[in-house]
Amino acid sequence: MRRVAGLLNTATNGKLHPDTVTIIGFAMHAPIALLIAYQHNLWAAGLLIVFGLFDTLDGELARLQARSSERGMLLDASTDRLKEVLLYSGVGYALSLSAHPASAAWAAAACGASISVSYVKAKGEAAVAASGRKLSHHELNHLFSGGFLSFEIRMAILVLGLLLNQLVIAVAFIAVFASFTALQRLTRISRQLA
Repeated sequence: MRRVAGLLNTATNGKLHPDTVTIIGFAMHAPIALLIAYQHNLWAAGLLIVFGLFDTLDGELARLQARSSERGMLLDASTDRLKEVLLYSGVGYALSLSAHPASAAWAAAACGASISVSYVKAKGEAAVAASGRKLSHHELNHLFSGGFLSFEIRMAILVLGLLLNQLVIAVAFIAVFASFTALQRLTRISRQLA
């Protein structure tokens, strides 16, 4: 993605702002969610792969243009959470129309667990910052990024579920293991603050 960012930067004479890439990537998740809702899974998976790469592209472009900032990080992290809400809503709708409509509850659980992973990280970063420790935004961002099911892995599992037409299994897996990841991060943050 660093090369793609370089090509885009050159092609636009440095005028393509990283925030624009973030917003386009986010906006394209609405039609992807609709494709999932109406069970066009292969199209949804393909577009999710393409626009999922935008999540890396905006950061690479920001570093290339020396535009990395807390504001950009906030926009990126916030739109990632909103993407997940859109996608899991689409999955929930599709599952509610299936032979087993109660399976839509797994989509709600996956959404909640996924947001919890990021919430624990964000609160941990805030707690560390409030403790007076001096860390750069990059160090702070990566301090609590670990765990079993990061955003990128959750999206890869969702893509796999779409490609294999196994959305219930994919979102159930995400619900269980994202919850585990949130607990992993909570434990790590608690130790850091102790």
